[in-house]
Amino acid sequence: MAYAGIDVGAKNIKVVIFDKGKVLAKALIPGGFEQEKALAEAFNTALKNAKLMNTDIKKIVATGVGRAIVKNANEAVTEVTADVKGVFYLIPSARTVIDVGAEEGRGIRIDESGKVIDFAVNEKCAAGAGAFVEAMARALEVKVEEMGELSLKSSSAVAMNAQCAVFAESEVVSLIHAKTSKPDIARAIHDAIASRIASMVRRVGLNDDVVLIGGVSYNKGFVDSLKRALEKDVKVPDAPEFVSALGASLIAAGK
Repeated sequence: MAYAGIDVGAKNIKVVIFDKGKVLAKALIPGGFEQEKALAEAFNTALKNAKLMNTDIKKIVATGVGRAIVKNANEAVTEVTADVKGVFYLIPSARTVIDVGAEEGRGIRIDESGKVIDFAVNEKCAAGAGAFVEAMARALEVKVEEMGELSLKSSSAVAMNAQCAVFAESEVVSLIHAKTSKPDIARAIHDAIASRIASMVRRVGLNDDVVLIGGVSYNKGFVDSLKRALEKDVKVPDAPEFVSALGASLIAAGK
């Protein structure tokens, strides 16, 4: 029998199927407006990839902001619980976990046994999440996937004072009119997000090793900015957007 973890995030639905000490399959489908349809598609895709049937799944654990829609879940856990479970399984030396997704960021401090000591969530402002990068990419007229590499080409740091996505967009337009290069603006955008995340993490306590997960982890420009903001190295595991779903699957398996 296998076990499933389902992470219903603000933007994407992720499914991980776990058994006998390894991940058998995973799937990611954008949530969109028809979340229940997307959930069924993600779950069936994961089953197909694992070459399993519904009856082969012994237990399902749901997590994420939309976890309530997983009607067939045997249990639901918070994002913090799932994050820590997944990270500690992959990187037992982790003591600080940072999860930055589409709509919010989380900072979690854990001990040597993987127990949560404290955590904080940035859920009221897009300036500390992936949605901020998407909005600023539109203002710069570049693809969001290009923002990270563009940021790494920056030759000088430019301050961005606005801490709100709405005002920051106006500030980006002003920087463009001032003939500031796109790479420098891209770095300023990532520095602004990293500064907000770093401030949140320091409130709960910053200890090595620092592990970053969530979809924004793929953005190399943000990772670079976060390292500078924290003045520490930051580890990013493989498939960072699936770590919370992995944690849920581990909880289902009793790991």
